[in-house]
Amino acid sequence: MATADPKLRGSKESSLQSEDSARGSEDSILGSGESRMSSWESALPSIQHCLKFVLTLKEQFVCPICKGVVLNPQQNSCGHIYCFLCLQALQESSSPSSPVCPVDGAVITPAEVFQDNCCKREISSLEVYCTNSPACTSVVTLRHLQKHLGSCQYEQLRCCNPGCTAELKRRHLQEHLTSTCPHRMESCPHCQQPQRLSLIQDHVESSCPKLEVDCPNRCSLKVPRYKLTEHRESCPELHVDCSYKKFGCSVQDKRGNVKLHEDAAVNHHMLLVLRSNTHLEQQVEVLQETALLRQQEVQTDSLLLAGLHNKIRPLLHQNSSHEHVVSAAQRTLSRQEDVLSTVQLDVQQVSWGLGPGLQELEELRKSLDAVIQEVSAAEALREHLGTLEENLKHHSGLLDLHAAQLSSNKQHLQELEATSYNGKLIWKIEDFRNRRDAEVKGHPPCLSSVPFHTGPCGYKMASKVYLNGDGEGRETHLSLYVVLMPGDFDALLPWPFKQTVSLSVLDQSGAGNHQSLSFRPDPTSKSFQQPAGESVSNVAVGFSCFVPLNKLETPQNAAYVKDDTLFVKVKVDMAGLEHL
Repeated sequence: MATADPKLRGSKESSLQSEDSARGSEDSILGSGESRMSSWESALPSIQHCLKFVLTLKEQFVCPICKGVVLNPQQNSCGHIYCFLCLQALQESSSPSSPVCPVDGAVITPAEVFQDNCCKREISSLEVYCTNSPACTSVVTLRHLQKHLGSCQYEQLRCCNPGCTAELKRRHLQEHLTSTCPHRMESCPHCQQPQRLSLIQDHVESSCPKLEVDCPNRCSLKVPRYKLTEHRESCPELHVDCSYKKFGCSVQDKRGNVKLHEDAAVNHHMLLVLRSNTHLEQQVEVLQETALLRQQEVQTDSLLLAGLHNKIRPLLHQNSSHEHVVSAAQRTLSRQEDVLSTVQLDVQQVSWGLGPGLQELEELRKSLDAVIQEVSAAEALREHLGTLEENLKHHSGLLDLHAAQLSSNKQHLQELEATSYNGKLIWKIEDFRNRRDAEVKGHPPCLSSVPFHTGPCGYKMASKVYLNGDGEGRETHLSLYVVLMPGDFDALLPWPFKQTVSLSVLDQSGAGNHQSLSFRPDPTSKSFQQPAGESVSNVAVGFSCFVPLNKLETPQNAAYVKDDTLFVKVKVDMAGLEHL
């Protein structure tokens, strides 16, 4: 026999496939009652012609079809023995006619074919040399050959490291896997994380977090890559602004130089702080004076309103009294009209009689004169009542006008007290749930905050919120916007408005988990141009899907609605914005 194939592992797969195809059509030859191949036979079809037997293989154990050792022997009525797979292939190639024995030409009838287990036991006990001979000198029985090859040190195996295609003998495989394979896993010398050997250098150069690298700001320190962000907070070569920038200092230099500048310019910085505080105090004084004037106006209007109430109360009583008089006069007039009618009838009768009734006629004439006087008095009372009604309407109009002026002054005073001039707005929205329920029912459509400014002579703005959502966020999100309003100093300000605006819903739990979104204005949008009129604001801009309603009312690590109150914050980035 020829030398065995060393790649038994690859042949196992093909033999298993052969076995599956054999099982699919086996019943067509042997019937459903025949047994299948043994496990030790399933891996041998691909190497059955390469096996070396210790003793010469008997002729009866040689398949007359494939000329190799018989595997899973099947005996025909003529007495010859075939491999199961060979007999199956013979039947398929002979279809539709019946197959014949290649030795004596006898017809092979499936019903007469049976598995020869006695022959199978003899063949399984035959001794063979290992297929890796002469390197391997082992001699095993045929049924144990597969088990031996599973541990044979001379079996050719492929490296299991991804990307490696090397094939080695089993006894050299372990050393290859751990020492010589270029695709093996090794620990990074810096971060100790396992990496493929061929990729370690790239890992070190591009992503290793613990490799010490030069500071990107070119200071003298070497810093682990994962600490670069932390190092930036203390790097002396990083360019930073003076900490007194918000008070007017414009120095910007390396951190070390800025520190020296801050130490050396203490007097200058104190003057800047003092100047800023003085400016703020002046603003506070102006606001206090304005608030005091408004309060005095409110008190004056309140006194005027009380005086009007006192004046109109007697008029109301007098009007009621006149109404009673007019009503009585109307009833008297009605009665007199009836009497006059009766008198006229009597006059007619007297005129017809012209005699004894002259005295009665005179009395009736006197009665008629009295009725005419009462009617004249009733008409005068009616005219006086009309005059009183006109006076009442006039005073009621004055009262409504003063009430409207008082309401306007109160609202203006509240706006002055709540208005900020530092580009920030903290808006407290109380009665949150009732306001949201009202918005769900359609009224009012949104809520608007009091105005705020970016400075005493800066942009005038306000915030708008839809508690039940607007547009794409309707009924699912809280919608939050900001709107530019006509201001007193718009003609002096640069347009379009370019400052970044941040919108936030504040966390009231103290954890600081605020929900915030920002936007930078689009210079081409009409919403950021100068407002067209004194009473017409621009179109509001912001986020229709700012925060989901379910996350707003039932958050995990925050409290956005507490005691039925929501806080909204608007902040304008004042960087680069010059005050007038």
